[in-house]
Amino acid sequence: MGFLGKPQFAVRYRGFILMQQPNQSWLVRPERSPMQLLPFRTTICSLEDAKSLVDWKLEASPNLREVA
Repeated sequence: MGFLGKPQFAVRYRGFILMQQPNQSWLVRPERSPMQLLPFRTTICSLEDAKSLVDWKLEASPNLREVA
């Protein structure tokens, strides 16, 4: 048995792992514990849009800026 869909991949970005989902959305999880920002999913978007969403969430929470 093998996978029949497109291959999925993961990207490390500023202390987070962005994992592409089969529907072209992204699952964003912190690389390390304790988690300062909970994992979240994006809507269907490009990798650059997902990265900018991570940047926006980091800017919205000033105490996370030192972590990344």
